[in-house]
Amino acid sequence: QVQLVESGGGLVQAGGSLRLSCAASGRTFSSYVMGWFRQAPGKEREIVAAISWSGSATYYADFVKGRFTISRDDSKNTVYLQMNSLKAEDTAVYYCAADRTVVAGTRSPSAYDYWGQGTQVTVSS
Repeated sequence: QVQLVESGGGLVQAGGSLRLSCAASGRTFSSYVMGWFRQAPGKEREIVAAISWSGSATYYADFVKGRFTISRDDSKNTVYLQMNSLKAEDTAVYYCAADRTVVAGTRSPSAYDYWGQGTQVTVSS
């Protein structure tokens, strides 16, 4: 069992930035693929970004267009999502997820076994 706790969400003006963090428990964090997903009201959960267990491979959804950066610090058992140039359509609950075997580019939420509680990101325009 892996426990994931997101933080860093909040209210920001369009064009602003936020940095989300996900702290993970467990002794095998370095062997997990980590992903960030988001879910807006009335919409399905969708992948935002993912990073391989080694950190050498990353995946980004097309709508990110280089605005977001995913990273991980295994010494801190933490994965980050740096979000720049935020848009109103980025408003959603953001979740981090972990899995030991999923490929970083897998877009389906069902491929990830462990999930955090989510953190709200609201972008005003």
